Amino acid sequence: MIEQQQERGGPLHWLKSSYSGPDGGNCIEVAADTTRVHVRDSKDPHGRRLRFSSTSWAAFATYAGRAGD
Repeated sequence: MIEQQQERGGPLHWLKSSYSGPDGGNCIEVAADTTRVHVRDSKDPHGRRLRFSSTSWAAFATYAGRAGD
């Protein structure tokens, strides 16, 4: 599912995990602009969002990728 919304002068392209079922489940969607990564609940796309700096998101993704080791 890709939805576009304006943010910082350009459209956001929301991406949902391929692991998410057709009903959404407990899934998030992410989108990036030039300086931040945006996160929202896939069941509530017009609700509140979290925003992280690109650096913070990269650190989180690195940690999350190693958490299962």
